[in-house]
Amino acid sequence: MALLLKNAHIVDPSVNLDGVADVAIEGDRITAVGENLAVEGAEVIDLSGKYLVPGLVDMHVHLRDPGYEHKGDIVSETRAAAKGGMTGVCSMPNTDPVTDNGVAVEYVKSVAAAKGHCRVYPSGAITKGLKGEIISEMGDMVAHGCVAFTDDGRGIQGAGMLRRAMDYGKMFGKVFMSHCQDEDLVGEGQINEGAVSTRLGLLGWPAEGEELQIQRDIMIARLTGAKLHIQHISTARGLEMVRAAKAEGLPVTCEATPHHLFLTEDAIDETYNTSLKVNPPLRTAADAEALREGVADGTVDAIVTDHAPHADWEKSREFELAPFGMIGIEGSLALVLTNLVKTGKITYQRMVELMSIAPRRILGVDEVKIEAGSLADITVFDPEIRWTIGEDGFESRAHNCGFTGTEVCGRATDVFVGGKATLRDGVVC
Repeated sequence: MALLLKNAHIVDPSVNLDGVADVAIEGDRITAVGENLAVEGAEVIDLSGKYLVPGLVDMHVHLRDPGYEHKGDIVSETRAAAKGGMTGVCSMPNTDPVTDNGVAVEYVKSVAAAKGHCRVYPSGAITKGLKGEIISEMGDMVAHGCVAFTDDGRGIQGAGMLRRAMDYGKMFGKVFMSHCQDEDLVGEGQINEGAVSTRLGLLGWPAEGEELQIQRDIMIARLTGAKLHIQHISTARGLEMVRAAKAEGLPVTCEATPHHLFLTEDAIDETYNTSLKVNPPLRTAADAEALREGVADGTVDAIVTDHAPHADWEKSREFELAPFGMIGIEGSLALVLTNLVKTGKITYQRMVELMSIAPRRILGVDEVKIEAGSLADITVFDPEIRWTIGEDGFESRAHNCGFTGTEVCGRATDVFVGGKATLRDGVVC
């Protein structure tokens, strides 16, 4: 059945749209955009007071499937993605078995196609088993639909290994997404090294443990000509390195998470809340402010969540023993609206760039525009809904959210993937 989305405030900077109009959908495509549209026999949905944008994409998500289904799986975590307004996610390869060959990529794609609530774009490991020793089966993975290469979960420790992988893998035209962590320097670090780690008696993780690899990977990208994307950047100096690389004309991009933008090490106190134990760690207030400036000035290309579900019992251990990571995909849109758009730090247009346009461009997947002929991947949100994160539970199997109890403004109400509703009136379909 045809759909007619009426009276929404459409924002799509890629086609210079910013105003109230209607959108007609037939099958998986947008057939018309304009004022006072009428389509005989169509289901009409009145979206007065709501915003309609090209479907949001989170390009850094852990679905935990295969191998860690006790934390979450493709079904549960794509439900969470739909609840958060996402039409697509890029899945990370640190599963069991590791997604380092075509069979593993095909598994993720096929389960997502059969049972998922949004599109899943699988990334593949750079090295076999994430061990940093042997190049993975890159060509095989690309043939089966891999969109990017990353050893996310740990950094590639050998500079020569990364160079060989980039020299070989650049023929496939995919981006290399880098988790920057010098393991020898970071050691057993738990939180950002500084006054808070000292006061709480936790081993510190110096910012240099991230920054050394950011600089190294930029230099290797310059050497090889490969496309480089810095994942979950967390420090002001690291951001300056990316800014300099962009000024030089290198093919370097970066992403930031809501927790690195809106939380700091000061949130960690004597309660030792393990939901705040993330990799890389929460940094200083100055670092968070620098990241927010980078979002506003264009240095940060994408906002992602690094959505990392863990079972309750795994996070309910001593801080040193609990795994790194927090969930965030259900609240990221609201956090961006509340802290960046509503405060005037960025515009709605910039938000769409960060959460829809740039992620697709970096991953090299099909563009989505609010225009006739485009794929009907659409996110609709009400910017005035006030709610509290975690108050009504989570669609994710996990509950380890560092923003639980935070009051926010704005929430996805409707999501369409290929013209099919995956969220209607705030309820996952």
